[in-house]
Amino acid sequence: MVGMRDVAKRAGASLSTVSLVVNGNGYVSSEMRGRIERAMADLDYIPNELARNLYHGRTGIIGMIVPTIRHPFFATLTAAVQRALSDKGLRTLLCSTADAGHGEAEYVDMLRRHMMDGIIMAAHTTHGKDYWTSIGRPVVAFDRYLGPRIPVVRADHRQEGELVADLLLRTGARHVAAIGGPREQFHDWSGRLPEGIADTGRSALDTTFPTVGRYLQLERRLDAEGVRSEYLEAGDVDDFAGYARAAHEVFERYPDVDAIVAPDVGAAYGVQEALARGVRIPHDVQVVAYDGTYMTRTAGLRLTAVQQDFDAMASMMGHRMMEAIDADAARRVPSTPSTTPPPATASLSGPGPGPGPVVGVPAALTASGVGDPVREDVIPVTMVPGLTTR
Repeated sequence: MVGMRDVAKRAGASLSTVSLVVNGNGYVSSEMRGRIERAMADLDYIPNELARNLYHGRTGIIGMIVPTIRHPFFATLTAAVQRALSDKGLRTLLCSTADAGHGEAEYVDMLRRHMMDGIIMAAHTTHGKDYWTSIGRPVVAFDRYLGPRIPVVRADHRQEGELVADLLLRTGARHVAAIGGPREQFHDWSGRLPEGIADTGRSALDTTFPTVGRYLQLERRLDAEGVRSEYLEAGDVDDFAGYARAAHEVFERYPDVDAIVAPDVGAAYGVQEALARGVRIPHDVQVVAYDGTYMTRTAGLRLTAVQQDFDAMASMMGHRMMEAIDADAARRVPSTPSTTPPPATASLSGPGPGPGPVVGVPAALTASGVGDPVREDVIPVTMVPGLTTR
């Protein structure tokens, strides 16, 4: 196998000079660089990418932790994140906690031992915020709050609830059934709400799952208009049979239901259950999906769906990850005293790619006593009409 010593001998250069050319670090004259590059071509020398990354103190690998890649949402998200990271010269190491049968601790250990440069955390965790902040390495959260100063990228779930409520109220729905995950996720962070702010964004106050904001906002809007609503638990995200059971229970328990709202998989089962019972869609019952993956086009009828912008969310996660990696590298370089005074306050917002993300600290989260600054990038969603609503 050809190595750098062979290249150095062919080019008549020192090993350290060849290393500078291979790693792109330091000055080498154009004449010497040309000789080394010709020698590399003549010898078919292929640089060891892992060694080169370690030379720069990086691996070029980002861990992506999701609950399962069987779910169309996480399959779509993972594909988008892989593209976004690849555009930045990074590779993705996937951990699917439910499919692999173990949690995220193994990947966190790899991050601590510098076997990867950062983690994008998109799965449920039983670890508290102290665990995540103690890692001291780059972590970006997707659709969950992990702890202070860990950036969060998510869709605008309150907007999701607003869009669905607007549609159902406009089309005269009177009894709505929503299908989602375990209701305990709605309030899993603290046991109580701060006094006096019970109606101001509860999902951001006492849950690690901002996703539940879609259901809470929908329930508030329907209740204000006197529209009856139910919530049926479908189990964990990898429990596909749970979605089927919940769709079945909707019609068994509530014969007068005239609208079903669920993630794409649950909405698809809702369509199948209705068609099997001879219930007309959308005349007798409307079906609205959250997420907007490819599943909305394979349910028998094209689903009306609130569509998340996967590419924008993935691009933002890549942007925040690069920021975190650069900041981590800067912390590890010995610094010299600066004559420039630090800013009075540190900004928690920053520029980023994507169509109009909202960046900042959720006021409700700060007010809750969870209190530690959380930088959120909130990506707008869109309503895509289908054949399942009037």
